[in-house]
Amino acid sequence: MAAYDYNINPKNLATQTVMFAIGSTLLHSAACIINDICDRDIDGQIDRTKNRPLVVGTIPLRGAWMLLAGMTISMLYLLSFANTTAKYYGILGIFPLHAFYPLMKRWTYWPQAWLGLAMNWGIIVAYTNVSGGHLSAHVIAFFIGTICWTIVYDTIYGCQDKENDIKVGVKSTSILFGDRVREILAVFALVFMACMIYAGLRNGHGSYFFLVSCGGAALHLAWQILTWRIHDRDDCGDKFKSNGNMGYIIWAGLLLDYWKKWGHISATS
Repeated sequence: MAAYDYNINPKNLATQTVMFAIGSTLLHSAACIINDICDRDIDGQIDRTKNRPLVVGTIPLRGAWMLLAGMTISMLYLLSFANTTAKYYGILGIFPLHAFYPLMKRWTYWPQAWLGLAMNWGIIVAYTNVSGGHLSAHVIAFFIGTICWTIVYDTIYGCQDKENDIKVGVKSTSILFGDRVREILAVFALVFMACMIYAGLRNGHGSYFFLVSCGGAALHLAWQILTWRIHDRDDCGDKFKSNGNMGYIIWAGLLLDYWKKWGHISATS
């Protein structure tokens, strides 16, 4: 979206994409490690997670901390190539957003909302790195929409462990939404779609974005919510994982739209 907005050339786009792909992979991995460190007492009481490496001692706690430190240093090194605004936003994404997430399930029934802030914060970092520090209304709208998307897929994920979570006192939207979970997630999905369409209109996107990104996401979300078997743990896990494919669909529409615009710019310059 930033590349489309600021007409950056394909080489610059490729460089930024690789840099942020590496950074996102490191950040996601580090977030999983800190989550497993903080939750090892809880994971031992949950059927699905009781055999995780830190719980059973396959990986020592010290080793996990060392790996986390190495990944954090690597992320900070990557941030050194970003502009000043993006650096500040990037550091904020590491701490407190990702660092505090594992504690949220102990404090609030809305840990999925905090996860949405943390997981999608990279949108803010990447956009400001391309824009020179400027944030537009459309990217903020898109960011808010992706928070709603995260609430959808992580609530589905949380339904795998709902019964165990209630017993051990873990909070989540999966528990909070109760028997109305499908209907409530449908509302969040609609808000996500509205935010994405608004962002596309404000950013002047073309047909590929609306047909592939918006249309594909709408169909995928409808399929997820309508066919989701709430009390089937395997189906909850499968639906959660399928959101990775939905992310590729959204990205594909954005990329196609960028290439169409760049081709027009190249032809007329």
